[in-house]
Amino acid sequence: MIKQLKLQNYILIDELSANFDKGLNIITGETGAGKSILLSAIDLVFSSRVSKDVIKNGCDKAIIEITLENSAHNLDTLFEENGIDNLGSEIVISKEITQNAVRSRINGSMVNQELIKNLRTMFVDIHSQHQTYTLLQPQYHIALLDSYAKDFYGTKLEEYKELYSQYLNLEKQLEEAKNNVNTTESQIDFLKFQINEIEEAQITSADEDKTLEAELEVLNNAEKLKELTGSAYWSINGDDGSILDAISKIKSDIAKASNYDSKLEEINEQFSEVNENLREIASFLRNYSQNLENDTQRLDEIQERLFLLDKLKRKYDGTLESVLKNYNEQCEQLSKIEYSTENITKLEKEIEEIENKLLKSALEISENRKNYAKVLSVLIQDKLAVLELPKARFEINIEDKPFGTDGTDKVEFLISTNVSEDLKPLAKVASGGEISRVMLAIKSIFAQNDEIDTVIFDEIDTGISGHSAQSVADEISLLSKTHQVIVITHQPIIASKADKHFYVRKSQEDETKVEVFVLDEDNRIKALAELAGGDINEQSLEFAKSLLVK
Repeated sequence: MIKQLKLQNYILIDELSANFDKGLNIITGETGAGKSILLSAIDLVFSSRVSKDVIKNGCDKAIIEITLENSAHNLDTLFEENGIDNLGSEIVISKEITQNAVRSRINGSMVNQELIKNLRTMFVDIHSQHQTYTLLQPQYHIALLDSYAKDFYGTKLEEYKELYSQYLNLEKQLEEAKNNVNTTESQIDFLKFQINEIEEAQITSADEDKTLEAELEVLNNAEKLKELTGSAYWSINGDDGSILDAISKIKSDIAKASNYDSKLEEINEQFSEVNENLREIASFLRNYSQNLENDTQRLDEIQERLFLLDKLKRKYDGTLESVLKNYNEQCEQLSKIEYSTENITKLEKEIEEIENKLLKSALEISENRKNYAKVLSVLIQDKLAVLELPKARFEINIEDKPFGTDGTDKVEFLISTNVSEDLKPLAKVASGGEISRVMLAIKSIFAQNDEIDTVIFDEIDTGISGHSAQSVADEISLLSKTHQVIVITHQPIIASKADKHFYVRKSQEDETKVEVFVLDEDNRIKALAELAGGDINEQSLEFAKSLLVK
């Protein structure tokens, strides 16, 4: 249940702290006093869409904080997986709204909105004008029925949905396979031609052209290279006057000198290394020069090969790497086409099998739906009779439709509030008072069947008075025996049932402010008198006192 609501710089509120109790929490106040601000804040802390307009004028940010008391749900694993501190039975949810950002926290840890939405489904059910509109729309009725009967066929419905997801995936695969097969014969022939063209080229690597171009450069300059390397060899190791002869003479002199001064021994060793290195260089240059030939045949081969590679490069984006990439893509595409032809029959068979399973499962779920639709219809109709609609008829109509995400049923709530009228869609109920009581009946039935602790009604008393107001008051009071209920009301009869009564007052002196007070017995009488007669006088006070007599 909701233990506490704290607001800071929220709309017209500077700072507010409201402590809610078990049972029935009533909120009253003059029209336009700002009663709905409290419930909008509770709704907003659980919502994904937040407007910066809720920040009080002149302030940088607004803060909403709700403290929940948890006695029914084990959230240890959920909190551990999301790095949230466990505060025992208390859960503190806060939302900070600035001009540029919205930050949501649970027990001080930043969380995503999806996690908070999950908590909402466990703890709070808010009924407002928006929720009324939602409940009236037929597309939501199947979810309401399934929610009511989740303990009876919920597992089967989840299994169906998983099967339906597999079915959609197979359908997608079949569509892709058919699209591949629809490729024309000429397109397939061209694809094969391109693959063969590249295969026949037998490209060794993405750098083959660069390697061949380097070899071609050598062959084109073979004579010059032979001349230059031969000359270098003779300079190093030719007849008298070569570099090696000179170094040998120098080394001999230093060797002799090192006999007189040991400091020269290291220089002598270095000259030995130089001498050896030069001999290796000379040997390499001699072999290179002798083996270098003007190979016109190899020159022609390379030029012909480069011509072929250049032709492929021009055709496939300019590099051998792109040629090889295109080849791999074309092979994959051809493989898909060939595979798809074989795969279509297999996929069609699998789809037929899963369709049969889906239809069988959907029929079983449909039978369960129809059974529990009758049960729920009777419960809601009985509840409407309690709420001063004794002639009302309520029926959940189920018709066949092609199977989809939730089966083969089209579900719609139908109602007739007058004996002379036929059943018609819930959305066509004309009276605001009738809609309020229908919504209360549905909420009451569902509240008895779920684990939600707190049920909130924003002006559920719209369009009712007299006996109808008394019946609504009794029903809300009954609901508050098993749930925490928070209600905004204009009806003194409903307000008189409060276990805790909040009064909202708006003042407009230097600035507009909204304040909330918890009323004691005397002030409750005044508040009820104000609701009953507009003015507080002897007659309205006596009426208020009579309402509080248990």
